[in-house]
Amino acid sequence: MVRVGVIGCGNIGRVHAMSVTGVEGVCLCAVADIKRERAKEFSDCFTGGKAAVYGALKDMLEMEELDVIHICTPHNCHVPMAVMGLKKGISVFMEKPPAITRAQFEELLAAEKESRGRLGICFQNRYNETTKKVSQILKEGTLGRVKGGRAFVTWNRCPAYYTESGWRGGLHTEGGGVLINQSIHTLDLLLHWLGKPVRTEAAMSNHHLKGVIGVEDTVEAYMEFTEGEDPVRASFYATTAYGYDAPVLLELVCEKGVVRLEGNSVFYRTWEQEDFICWKAAGTTVPGKTYWGCGHEACIRDFYKCLADKTAYRNDLPSVENTFYTMMDIYDSARNKER
Repeated sequence: MVRVGVIGCGNIGRVHAMSVTGVEGVCLCAVADIKRERAKEFSDCFTGGKAAVYGALKDMLEMEELDVIHICTPHNCHVPMAVMGLKKGISVFMEKPPAITRAQFEELLAAEKESRGRLGICFQNRYNETTKKVSQILKEGTLGRVKGGRAFVTWNRCPAYYTESGWRGGLHTEGGGVLINQSIHTLDLLLHWLGKPVRTEAAMSNHHLKGVIGVEDTVEAYMEFTEGEDPVRASFYATTAYGYDAPVLLELVCEKGVVRLEGNSVFYRTWEQEDFICWKAAGTTVPGKTYWGCGHEACIRDFYKCLADKTAYRNDLPSVENTFYTMMDIYDSARNKER
């Protein structure tokens, strides 16, 4: 039996617990949260009160013999907690982002290298059926080589989302705003299909949350992926100043046509076709919020399968390195106003 602990009993912790409790051979044995009453309610909800309750990860690791911990805490806690678990030889499944500074990411790489534990990062949208469909269409070759892309994340976050959290909206606790929090998954998918940028230029602003947060509510980035007169390039735009949480739009233009992922649908056509072919993902029950995507359960199940089979996990730390460093390049470009 794989013994599991969850640290952070908020909304995303609940999504992890729902997924973990459905995996055969896995037992949620301990939960921790700085609000012990929330941890107690969490244990009651998902294990009938059988999971031990703690107010800190340190106490949980001292008292429990665990095989895996899930880190579902504020961003600035991710790396310190992951390192704590890895040093004890425990495998770690961690929510995004993998780090909030370059130094933290390097620390995490070193900790995993020295540990017998494994590390997985929750980039669940890689497991969405729409993601698989786009990859299938590109692999078939009908549309030809990818020449560029665009991505839009237009969501809404009100002041209370930040003021009631105790950590969101602060550079040293969240690491940034809409880019590192709401739109990192979309950036990850864009890079999954386009590769590593050779050039990045970006700008960011705080339009509707002035005086509320100290980070960006809007970011736009231009990226080039190849050199030359006709480079492969992409435009990326994300904001929390829109009227509602609109479906994410991600489009790839190719030599012979175009493919677009929008919400739960994929549209594609060659230049010779007048109309788009529309493919819709089958209806599915989504734990948590629908705009998080529907891949959490598949992502978590795959992590445990890879642990059992002793095989590589597709969301390991090296696999998210390009996404993390491109995100940091976007921030550096926007803050320093340079390419």
